[in-house]
Amino acid sequence: MSIFEDMSSLSADEERVQKEERQKKHYFFLSQLQDMARDLPVRCQQRLSYDLLSDLASSLLDGQVFEIVTGLKEVQHLEEHHLSTQRMKMIHEHKAQKIQMQRDHQELIQAAVNKPHHLPLVRSQCSNEMEALEGRLEDELKRKDMKIILELDQKVFDQQNLLQQAGIPGFCVTNNPQEIQLQMLMLKFIVRLGEMSVPP
Repeated sequence: MSIFEDMSSLSADEERVQKEERQKKHYFFLSQLQDMARDLPVRCQQRLSYDLLSDLASSLLDGQVFEIVTGLKEVQHLEEHHLSTQRMKMIHEHKAQKIQMQRDHQELIQAAVNKPHHLPLVRSQCSNEMEALEGRLEDELKRKDMKIILELDQKVFDQQNLLQQAGIPGFCVTNNPQEIQLQMLMLKFIVRLGEMSVPP
């Protein structure tokens, strides 16, 4: 037996072992995915076919999908925190504006106490100013919320696009709420599987 024959039989043995390990890993992922799917409401179970779950299990074998999903999750948490911080900052600024206006109004009312015939007019003016401020601030907050929703929608689109380009089964760019819900469930499954260790 030559050294080349010995090397080729060794690599054939290695290939067989690797193939068996991949099959075991695929079976583990598939069985876990099926268990997770069984815990869902029937309407969701029906949309997670055996073929889809098997394809998803296959896509997880090299570990890259776990890395992609973990990265997306981290980016999403940072983005959500940033948007939440911006919104809270606006709310605090609005509160400060209201407090300042209340102080200004208190001063105006105090100055008008000595002029009783002027007091109802000042109070009415203060009330109108406060209503106008509250309306403006409410509109600003609604616009901010709409901007946040649009940014989050764009983030969903970007994530769907990345997952589709990575070739992960079940992911495509869509704004269909049912499809998005299914994709979110599959992402949860992937995260849960990423936290498990594959038995030897």
